Amino acid sequence: MSTATGQQQHPIRLYLMVWLLLFVLSAFSYMVDYFHFQGLLRWGLILAFMMLKAGLIVAVFMHMAWERLALIYAILVPPLALMVLVGLMASEAGHTYLSRLLYFR
Repeated sequence: MSTATGQQQHPIRLYLMVWLLLFVLSAFSYMVDYFHFQGLLRWGLILAFMMLKAGLIVAVFMHMAWERLALIYAILVPPLALMVLVGLMASEAGHTYLSRLLYFR
């Protein structure tokens, strides 16, 4: 299908399926609390569902799934690199905190 400007329009079924999948992922996210998961399992599941939902939203509703690969990399790689660096800093912060507890008593 094409519009008057010649651009392709995506079928409404795609958006409805993504909406349904987002609803199911949100239900799973709420089930984590309903079943009283604790500790790393809880946070791992919550983060996994969050990343899946964000990925779906970016891919379909922001039309990243139909962009060129170079543009996708240009948009997604810098935030991913920042997340890796933040993780490394958090790891080093934990090590520094534990070493201070051990040696500065």
